[in-house]
Amino acid sequence: MSPLKLTPLKPYTPVPVDAADRLGTEPVGKLLLQFSVPAITGMLVNALYNVVDRIFVGRGVNETALGGLALVLPLMTITMAFSMLFGVGSANMISMRLGQKRREEAENALNHCFLLLTAMGLVIMISGLICMEPILSLLGAQKGSAALDYARSYYRIILYGSVFSMVSFGFSHCTRAQGFPKITMVSMFIGAGMNMLLDPVFIFLFHWGVEGAAWATILSQFVSALWILSFNVSKQAVIRLRLKRLFCTRPALGIIFQIMSFGSAQFLLQFVMSGVQLLYNVSMGWYGEAALGVANGGDIALSGMNIVTSISMFVLMPIFGINQGAQPILGYNYGAKQFDRVLSAYLRAIAAATAICTAGFILVQLAPHWLVRLFAPEGSAELLYFTPRAMRTVLLLLPLNGFQIVSSNVFVVTGRPKISILLSMLRQCIVLIPCMLIFGRVWGLSGVIASAPVADGFSMLLTSGMIFFELKKLRRKDY
Repeated sequence: MSPLKLTPLKPYTPVPVDAADRLGTEPVGKLLLQFSVPAITGMLVNALYNVVDRIFVGRGVNETALGGLALVLPLMTITMAFSMLFGVGSANMISMRLGQKRREEAENALNHCFLLLTAMGLVIMISGLICMEPILSLLGAQKGSAALDYARSYYRIILYGSVFSMVSFGFSHCTRAQGFPKITMVSMFIGAGMNMLLDPVFIFLFHWGVEGAAWATILSQFVSALWILSFNVSKQAVIRLRLKRLFCTRPALGIIFQIMSFGSAQFLLQFVMSGVQLLYNVSMGWYGEAALGVANGGDIALSGMNIVTSISMFVLMPIFGINQGAQPILGYNYGAKQFDRVLSAYLRAIAAATAICTAGFILVQLAPHWLVRLFAPEGSAELLYFTPRAMRTVLLLLPLNGFQIVSSNVFVVTGRPKISILLSMLRQCIVLIPCMLIFGRVWGLSGVIASAPVADGFSMLLTSGMIFFELKKLRRKDY
């Protein structure tokens, strides 16, 4: 009888698991942390980009210059809207085509994105420089406003960087769609870091004033655009930007229309936000002098609202980061019909968002004067009187904003983006704009300021009612 031969055991090699599978298996809290932290970091860096400009301008120039930056904010938001129209639209198309293994079509979308961003950037720059005075006359400043002079000086230089701004922001979405969120985050860090370094040099050392802040911004955007483009033409990218092919072929209208349809929702929200910002500026000019009792009351109110907007943006940006982090977890588990995990991810996202908003609310209510002096340490008595009161009023319902923002995102996951857009627009314009017009006519500047918490409260009630029925469906697994 031959001896028994034992086959030596091979070392155990775990079977590789698809990266997406862990969205349905790993602990929800751990996933939310892993996905949200990079997004929150990116959003905060993006907020710093704008807030740092305002802090250095307020400290290095004067408080009226802050009003000048507020005047051009609607115009810069319109530029951002077009960046999102082409950037988000192309990113959605790229991720979809890559998922369908149609790589060449994804690459076509990337090439068209570059063409559209560049062309629109040039259109904005040329039309802005030619029509500078008519455009500035619509910004809401009163006749003889000193803030308008600062706006003119700042925006003329910003226009030269329109292409850089649109390419750096728009291509960041396309890079993330290929599966490289860290490259996008590094691009944001480069831009914000350069801006923070150049602002004090140009404003305090060279004494260039608001023009120095504008030069710092466009140089930072140029380097950020160069970084993101260098990655997209490299072999590291999943799909590559091929400039030779782009300039040798005629743009396809079909691809352009598809890109615009995919990005239209974000474009609409940004465009409407620009209208709201313009109405705020006009209202500050109309009612500022009477409310504050000084000839330059409109400029002071503009500067004060610019500070309030900066604080609000800095608090809410992490909430949008939580939204971005929660979306793939919600979407995957909803598609897998693991509704208990969808509910768990939603509730955890709400808890995190509410905690951040509550912390911001406490800071705003307890130390508004300190926040104002961060921007304007030598602020006038009128600015120091108006801004803390406006900040406390505008952000009165800030603890509820986290719930409203995260809840509206659930409807995107469940395949009803129109409801999500409706809820977002409800808070940002549908209720807010009529309230501003009516309350302003009745109570002046105080009425305009009070419009924000009224809009927040109304949208909170409607969102609560709609999300209540959505959560009932999740609990019953009624999908």
